[in-house]
Amino acid sequence: MTLAIRTIWLLALAALLAWTGPALALSRVKDLASIEGVRQNQLVGYGIVVGLNGTGDTLNNIPFTKQSLQAMLERLGVNTRGATMRTQNLAAVMVTASLPPFAAQGTRIDVTVSSLGDAKSLQGGTLLVTPLLGADGEVYALAQGSVAIAGFAAEGEAAKITRGVPTNGRIANGANIEREIAFRLTDARSLRLSLRNPDFTTSKRIAAAINDFMGADTAEPTDPATVTIQIPPRYQGNMIRLVTEVEQLKVEPDQTAKVIVDERSGIIVMGRDVRVSTVAIAQGNLTVTITEQPQVSQPNPLSNGETVVVPRSAVKVDTGDGNKLALVKEGVTLRELVDGLNALGVGPRDLISILQAIKAAGALQADIDLM
Repeated sequence: MTLAIRTIWLLALAALLAWTGPALALSRVKDLASIEGVRQNQLVGYGIVVGLNGTGDTLNNIPFTKQSLQAMLERLGVNTRGATMRTQNLAAVMVTASLPPFAAQGTRIDVTVSSLGDAKSLQGGTLLVTPLLGADGEVYALAQGSVAIAGFAAEGEAAKITRGVPTNGRIANGANIEREIAFRLTDARSLRLSLRNPDFTTSKRIAAAINDFMGADTAEPTDPATVTIQIPPRYQGNMIRLVTEVEQLKVEPDQTAKVIVDERSGIIVMGRDVRVSTVAIAQGNLTVTITEQPQVSQPNPLSNGETVVVPRSAVKVDTGDGNKLALVKEGVTLRELVDGLNALGVGPRDLISILQAIKAAGALQADIDLM
């Protein structure tokens, strides 16, 4: 056998094995876990939006808006105590934002502005300087700027139209960070990975992939949600390099077989590991149709009777006798399971009841989570 023929034969064999072998759903460690301590922090503040075209809060109905207006004007040297104010050009709002990790002073972040009173719209409004507080009560950012909303509201004497939510808006780069959160990743002696979907098998696979890459037992799964990495000597003082290389490692995640059911909307989501034992299913549709056809009954001529409406109801019952038993075999794949359930010819809501009945019979090897 010549070298060229042998090369072609090996390439064909490799292609055949790649085509017939199972496809592995590999994911980066970056997408499966996050670095412990590297997270966002929520900020919140109370502020006032001004410049509204008569769509703001009603001061007589919303006392905290009136008090905020008076306090603001007093700080600016204007005394309004005891005065009657009827303006509807301002609104009390709550301002929220997320402080990203490692954010430095002077960095700008987006903020969300939401009406707190009975304002009809924040369109065209401007948020005045608003301190944003963290969970510890400290000010971490200051927000101010023009509010941009995605919806609108318009009304007349007898009609009203609203699209979206005009009482909620956003200010791009609307807050300036004034305080940093003290956290130095380089000072850590160990690195802890927090799995977004805790699982024993996934955490063990992540630790094994890290150890294979490092060439030493530096990673250990401490629980289903955490993998601890001891910093190797060559990465001392260069934590960014370690995090970058670990995040790019690829692992096949594992998960518990689950069936997610939302009965309100009829949504069913099944994982690839869902299996059933051999079971026979029959589903009978009971449909009751009631048709109302009221008729008018008139009295005889020259009589003292009255014209009345006599109800006429037609009731039809359909038991769906055409449905037969459908057999779902043991150990089928997810595609075969879906095909078998679709063969019953039922809708999503009936399928929810069927899955719950299969689970009650002990033939469904999966957890059913109701949303």
